[in-house]
Amino acid sequence: MSADAKIQELGLELPPAPKPGGVYKPLVISGNMCYVSGHGPLRPDGTMFTGRVGADVDLEYGYQSARQTGLAILATLKANLGSLDRINKVVKTLGMVNCSPDFGEQPKVINGYSDLMAEIFGPDNGVGARSAVGMGALPGNITTEIEVIFELNDE
Repeated sequence: MSADAKIQELGLELPPAPKPGGVYKPLVISGNMCYVSGHGPLRPDGTMFTGRVGADVDLEYGYQSARQTGLAILATLKANLGSLDRINKVVKTLGMVNCSPDFGEQPKVINGYSDLMAEIFGPDNGVGARSAVGMGALPGNITTEIEVIFELNDE
């Protein structure tokens, strides 16, 4: 099943593709690689998940934030590539979690994003190399920020 069809089948709602919050491009294509800039957990209504995991919000909230961040990334891909079917696979993900200094379960938070990618692109192509790290702060106190590198299909 195509990635675009999978979004429909799962009844997922993509937010509007977020606009850059600084001087950068949302994604850059070089050869068959697609480098996606850091995205936050943008909801369809324009609000964001905010708060520090382990202090203001719990692990489940963080997981849902990471999942929503994945949906924002998919929105950017669709807006810039025309179709998610141009994605071959996830290559590398950097997941950042706004968390308290004593919180140590960043990988469980970023699983919200990784589980979504596996649902959309399959367990082989949707799961790539990954880092999940804690941050003392993220822009606007967002709960998660994720950047990712995808391999594109041959055109």
